[in-house]
Amino acid sequence: MKKLVVLALAFCVASSGVVFAQEAGKSCDMGKMNKTSATAPLKTLKGTVKSEGDKISFVNDADQKSWDVMNPETLKDHVGHHVQVRAHVYEDKNSIHVMGVKMVKGEKSSSSM
Repeated sequence: MKKLVVLALAFCVASSGVVFAQEAGKSCDMGKMNKTSATAPLKTLKGTVKSEGDKISFVNDADQKSWDVMNPETLKDHVGHHVQVRAHVYEDKNSIHVMGVKMVKGEKSSSSM
């Protein structure tokens, strides 16, 4: 009987250690995400979605700068369209990570004229 109680207690202690380790790992990952977001601010940009083969890029209206899109699947249905995107801008990598996209109504892009 004593062995059974000791075994049950040992199991409880071991399983709580595993849970703690998993939670500690998650908090470390969250720290990395926060650092990434801090270096790549979330901005709203208007521009045109371009495609060259499998590569999708975004051309900003304000300065005509072309940005590589890190998650092209978000813009694949908008190729050739004038859109507004909310994206994390990685200036050092010349790329954006699109968080949201919507069509801009009433405005035509210069490439469609």
